[in-house]
Amino acid sequence: MDGPIILKTTHEGKVKEYFVMPEGEKHTDLGIIKLDTLKDMQPGDTISSHIGVGFTIQKPRSPDFFKHAKRTGAPMMPKDIGVIISNTGLCSTDSVLDAGTGSGILAIYLGMIAKKVVSYEIREEFVDVARKNIALANLTNVEIRNGDIVEEIGKLDEKFDIITLDTIHSAQVVPFVPDAIYPGGFLAVYSPFFEQTKEVRQAIEKTNYTEVSTIETMEREISFTERGTRPSTARVGHTGFITLARY
Repeated sequence: MDGPIILKTTHEGKVKEYFVMPEGEKHTDLGIIKLDTLKDMQPGDTISSHIGVGFTIQKPRSPDFFKHAKRTGAPMMPKDIGVIISNTGLCSTDSVLDAGTGSGILAIYLGMIAKKVVSYEIREEFVDVARKNIALANLTNVEIRNGDIVEEIGKLDEKFDIITLDTIHSAQVVPFVPDAIYPGGFLAVYSPFFEQTKEVRQAIEKTNYTEVSTIETMEREISFTERGTRPSTARVGHTGFITLARY
C-alpha cells in the first residue's frame, strides 16, 4: 500500500489505533512495527510488532483524517458535515466552492464524494497545512487557494453546484452566490453564533433563493455498561448553526 495507513488492534479490551506511513518504524507500547513491509500488504492483512502483537491494516477514510490530520484550529464536526452532505445531495458529478478551509477537514469530506472542490483560505499558514492534509488524503480533485473569498467570489468565471461557507464574513459573500451557483444548487453556511446566523439569513432574504432553512444538530452517544444503558455523560454540545438555501 502507498499513502497513509490505519493500524488497529485490541489490547486488554481497548482498541489501539495508529495512523502511519509505509516507511521507517513505529514504536508503540505494544512493540516496534517495521512499516516498510506495509508497501507489499493490503487492507485486511495483519502486520506484527517485534513482540508478536498483530495489527490489522485498514485504508483510511474521511473520519480517520478528521481524527489524525494536522489541525490549525477546531474543524467542523462530522455531525455538521453530514447535515451539509445529506441536505445538499452532494454527489460525484458536483463541483463545490468552499470557503474557510482551515485545516481542510471539510474539503476532504467533500472531495471524497464530489467531482471537484475549490477551497479558499485567507490565512497563508492555514493554506500550507490544508494542502499537506489534502495531499495526504491523495485528493487530486481538491484545490486549495489562498485568498479572501469576499474579494474573490465576484471574480470567478466558473459556477458551482454547491457552495459552503465557514467564515466570519459569510454574510458578505451571500450577495455573490446567485451568480456563482448553478440553478437548483445549494448554499450551506456554518455559523457558530446566533448573531452571525441572523446576518446570513438577512443577506439570503435579499437574494433570489427558492427555499431556506436554518438548523442545529445535537449528537448524543449511547453508553453501554453493566449498570445499564443511557446517553453518555460526555457529549458534544453546541457547535454551530447550519443555514441551507437553494437557488
